[in-house]
Amino acid sequence: MSEGGPLPRSWLFVPADSNKKMMKALASEADAVIFDLEDSVAPTHKAMARELLGLLPNRGDREPERWVRINPLGTDIHRDDLELLEDLDIDGVVLPKAECGDDVADIAAALAPRSLPIHAIVTETAASLFGLLSYRDCCSSLVAMSWGAEDLSAALGASSKYAPGGELAFTYKLARSLCLAGAVAAEVQPVDGVFADFRDEAGLIAEARAAASEGFTGKLAIHPAQVGPINAAFTPTVEEIDHARAIVAAFEAEPDAGVLSVDGKMVDWPHLIQARRVLARSR
Repeated sequence: MSEGGPLPRSWLFVPADSNKKMMKALASEADAVIFDLEDSVAPTHKAMARELLGLLPNRGDREPERWVRINPLGTDIHRDDLELLEDLDIDGVVLPKAECGDDVADIAAALAPRSLPIHAIVTETAASLFGLLSYRDCCSSLVAMSWGAEDLSAALGASSKYAPGGELAFTYKLARSLCLAGAVAAEVQPVDGVFADFRDEAGLIAEARAAASEGFTGKLAIHPAQVGPINAAFTPTVEEIDHARAIVAAFEAEPDAGVLSVDGKMVDWPHLIQARRVLARSR
């Protein structure tokens, strides 16, 4: 993640065992590309995926950030992934199936002396739901937290992650909310999970906009077609930016005020905090 730069809005997964798909992802408008060595790569293709990652061309102009999702702690091939990272020009590491802050600290220690940013996926096991506050102050390398429903539903033995009405069942809504709160408590980027039906653009837009309104600042993607709608959903509108600037300007003009009127509405310090966040997300 670039120092002081804007947070990635779109985090696009791409299987690392396909050079064609990786090059297509790098040519997309994604803010960050996650080369996947884990779930989207069959066990028999893991070695080939690592080889292909090592053959990626040098970075081009205006290219997305490069991240690698390694295999989880405790797996036989986890160490092979870490050895590969030593020679790659990447912006960070995505850690799947993290269960607590200690897992992030362990990865950071294993990567030392190289200090790579870490994006942890924090709700993929049953135990993970009890450790969301442990990421606070766990490791300075932690920069983002996201959540996942697919692995969690498998871990719980669920036949579906959806309620009868089609929305996420309570357990997965809980996981999502805990991820958001845990990331904010840890002062890292909260990233919403994937929208699995990449052909349903309207559904993606609705979910991404809802996530942005709740406090998430980015979203995972599984197809290049999802990148544009995600970027749009997490980019403040001109009206939102203008309103945020008006709030900031009002408090700068009256720094001792607790409550002010802006555009005919009363605003206080929580509105100022939110306005500053909107301006930080504007591009």
